[in-house]
Amino acid sequence: KSANPQWREQFDFHYFSDRKDMLDIEVWRKDNKKHEELLGTCHVDITALPTKQTNCLELPLEKHPGSLLMLIAVAPCMGVSISDLCVCPLGDPNERQQISQRYCIKNSFRDIKDIGFLQVKVLKAVDLMAADFSGKSDPFCVLELGNDMLQTHTVYKNLNPEWNKVFTFPIKDIHDVLEVTVFDEDGDKPPDFLGKVAIPLLSV
Repeated sequence: KSANPQWREQFDFHYFSDRKDMLDIEVWRKDNKKHEELLGTCHVDITALPTKQTNCLELPLEKHPGSLLMLIAVAPCMGVSISDLCVCPLGDPNERQQISQRYCIKNSFRDIKDIGFLQVKVLKAVDLMAADFSGKSDPFCVLELGNDMLQTHTVYKNLNPEWNKVFTFPIKDIHDVLEVTVFDEDGDKPPDFLGKVAIPLLSV
C-alpha cells in the first residue's frame, strides 16, 4: 500500500569478468498470491561503474512512471570461488595453514564480521526425475546461502549428472541455511524444478 516503498535490502552478486555485464532490475506489484503486475524495469551497465567505491544511482523505470534509488559497489570478491574438483582451494596445504592461522583463537576478534567460510563440493546427482519427452533431463544445480547464489554448468540429457565443482561462500550469519536446488534447463522458458535440500550451517 505504498507508492514510495523503502526496502533497505542488500544483495551480493558474484560478478565474474567473463559473464554478462548488465544488471537487470524488475519492480513488481503484488495484489494477492495469484496476481502480479510488472511496474517497470531498469538496467545498469556494471562495466561503466567506478570500482572500489559506492555509487549512488537514481534509475528511471523504462516505459513506466517512477524511479529506483540504489547504492551499487563493485569490489573484489572475498572468499567466493568456483573451481574444479582437481584444483580445490582447500587442497593446497599452504592455504589450509593460512586459514588455520586466520581463524585461530588469538585472532578471533581481529575482524568480527569475518565469521568464516563454507566450502561445498557438488559431485553428482543420482536418479533424477525425467523432465523432457525423451525421458531425460538437462540438470544444473543452484546453491544459495543468505543472499549469495552460485550455480553449476548444465549436464545435458542425463539423469545421473556429474558436476565435480567446488563452491566457496563467505559466512555472514552462522544461522543461515544452505539451500541446494536442482533444475532442468528448458531453453528460453523458466527452468523446471527437480528437487531441493536444505542444510542449516549449525548442523555442519
